[in-house]
Amino acid sequence: MSVIRSRKHPLSTQPLLNQSLFALAAVGLPLAAHAQEKTLGEVKVSAAAEASYKAEKASSPKLTQPLVDTTQTITVIRKEVLQEQAASSLVEALRNTPGITLQLGENGNTSAGDTFQMRGFSAQSSIFVDGIRDLGAITRDIFNIEQIEVSKGPAGADIGRGATAGYINLASKLPTREDALSGTAGYNSGETARATADLNRRIGENSAFRLNAMVEDGGQMGRKVIDKRRHGIAPSLAFGLGTPTRVYLYSQHVRQDGTPDGGVPAVGLRGFNQTAGSGPNAVGAPRVDRENFYGYASDYEKTEADMGTVKIEHELGPKSTLTNTTRIGKSKIDRILTGVNAITAVGAQNTWTVARSRQSVLQENDILANTTNVVTEFATGGVGHTVSAGLEFLSEEQFAPTRGGLGTATNANLYTPGGNDALTGYAPVPTGAYTRGKSNTAAVYAFDTVKLNERWQLNAGVRAEHYSTETNSATVSTTAPTTGALIASRLAKSDNLTSWKAGALYKPAENGSVYLSYATSQTPPGSANFSLSSAANNLASPNVDPQKTTNIEFGTKWDVIAKQLALTAAVYRTDNKNELFLQDAVTNTYSQTGKRRVEGVELGAVGQLTRNWSIIAGIATMDASIIEGTTGGSAAGVGTRWSPDLTATLWSTYKLNDAFTFGGGVRYTSEQKRVIDPTVSLATQNTPGIPAYTVVDAVASYRVAKNVTLQLNVYNLFDKFYVGTLNNGGSRAVIGTDRAAQLTANFMY
Repeated sequence: MSVIRSRKHPLSTQPLLNQSLFALAAVGLPLAAHAQEKTLGEVKVSAAAEASYKAEKASSPKLTQPLVDTTQTITVIRKEVLQEQAASSLVEALRNTPGITLQLGENGNTSAGDTFQMRGFSAQSSIFVDGIRDLGAITRDIFNIEQIEVSKGPAGADIGRGATAGYINLASKLPTREDALSGTAGYNSGETARATADLNRRIGENSAFRLNAMVEDGGQMGRKVIDKRRHGIAPSLAFGLGTPTRVYLYSQHVRQDGTPDGGVPAVGLRGFNQTAGSGPNAVGAPRVDRENFYGYASDYEKTEADMGTVKIEHELGPKSTLTNTTRIGKSKIDRILTGVNAITAVGAQNTWTVARSRQSVLQENDILANTTNVVTEFATGGVGHTVSAGLEFLSEEQFAPTRGGLGTATNANLYTPGGNDALTGYAPVPTGAYTRGKSNTAAVYAFDTVKLNERWQLNAGVRAEHYSTETNSATVSTTAPTTGALIASRLAKSDNLTSWKAGALYKPAENGSVYLSYATSQTPPGSANFSLSSAANNLASPNVDPQKTTNIEFGTKWDVIAKQLALTAAVYRTDNKNELFLQDAVTNTYSQTGKRRVEGVELGAVGQLTRNWSIIAGIATMDASIIEGTTGGSAAGVGTRWSPDLTATLWSTYKLNDAFTFGGGVRYTSEQKRVIDPTVSLATQNTPGIPAYTVVDAVASYRVAKNVTLQLNVYNLFDKFYVGTLNNGGSRAVIGTDRAAQLTANFMY
């Protein structure tokens, strides 16, 4: 990943810290104000000495207060952390915050793009770029990202519909008034070569040009059989820098082309218990080779993502700023993949086979958005107000045609699949069937932070929006006398949604806060992909009500060690109601009275422990359960699938001297259960879940010249075998990367 950095602010680097930090966050926060004075004299950290992991504020104008005074759990992952980890994708970046788990797909189907859950709820449709929703089943590269902001808990007042778990905002790199050039060139054990460049040039007194670029080609660490190629470019212009009116014109264009990965059969994984047909039970059989490829030579995945943005900032007065942003974006994925399904374990082990299926994803997403925001500060009767208010207009569309002629997949040998197996009937062609969904949204919002005095603050916000969703589709009839004919349908839904949040904050000291907050969100039918359904048992049916989510959070935040280290702790409870479940199997009656609850504790630390020692760490507990109804096989009083009780992440590096830096990180995820119904016998199931795992990474860098640093990253240092993701049926998995390494040369001029 490329970075722009002033020569006055060299790379901040950091080491591995043990878990005593979590104890510090748990028991030391109430003493932070007192401890700061003593530590300050001993450490003498200079804010300008090094580029820090710690961010002071989120980039969104809706969040007007410093993070220490924001009544919500927000993790900011800065580009300095991402460069040290040699991270290239959004999924890799999100390893720096706890409470996020990845998803593989539903039974035989493989998920496309960035697919994950946050605090127990799906979050892939809550990804934003500079505050505007980013659509598409794509894998996002972070070569053009300044920082990633992860806001947890229902956030309907902030972003509108579908904010059950929170949202992720990617802040783009924009021009500055400083000439700089930086870049990277790397190669890893997956035989992948990657290079990035970041050029910033000043034009005159108040304008600047910036260009970020990326190219990558090769295999994949842990799966060299999966070929990936991608390149991207992000040009930007800025006018009026340092003046009351600033204009930014910027775009981003990314292309990816490679082999999709349907995973490998789960045979041999802990708990695998599949009996195939009348053959013997496959329990005790060895695992397949992680490098096995079960697809065909014709499998491919191509994605395109383009966006163009115009952003205008104008100072209305000394304490008032107007921001208007217009965005047009388009993304496309074209994928044909071979998935693996049931195993036939009959006869000698070397003759066992696995069934395969052909899958197609062809999807286009378009968005046109305009947002206007005003932030102003004023006082009434000695009480200070910071108000952020605005309007948002969005038009979003998704088109997904259906293809036939994918070929007839035959069973593959379980342990020695043939990559060149013959595929008959392969002639991809549109069938005429399609789904086209569109949603238009108009919203108005307002937030106010009221500073009663030096100790107390109150904040509140509300968002009212009107949306209209329409789905037009066509299916191919399979019944006489209309066999082969296209049958068109149209479904529509429109409604008004109102979400709000409120908080109270007490500052026992200038560098700390204690807060209590409450927030809501709503998820209407078709919120994720505007694909309404006529099925009565589908939450996308126009006849169902929006799901409603509430969150209450009690927390504390402290900036210690001369405000260079941020410590946070929060207790939260999230309730999601109006979930749909089968109430009566005899009458096939569904009820929308289901309710799910997720509650837990989250601790965090980010910043500098000393001038040369930096850290970003977090630990989160998650107790997810069904309060009413049944969801995903869960009954009332039972937990929910894919919800680990404990997740933790730590990354830290230490700058030994001007030349040498070393460090690393630890990631832990407790068991993620797939089978959660206690009445179901595991003897009848495939792999019941993902076992707990701990992965250790390491990094070392050495400055070989004034402008060149060599960096070595070692991933999964102790070669831990672990399952990264498992499908909902438990029959196939993506195995975590084994020990791997990447060597990168970082350039900065």
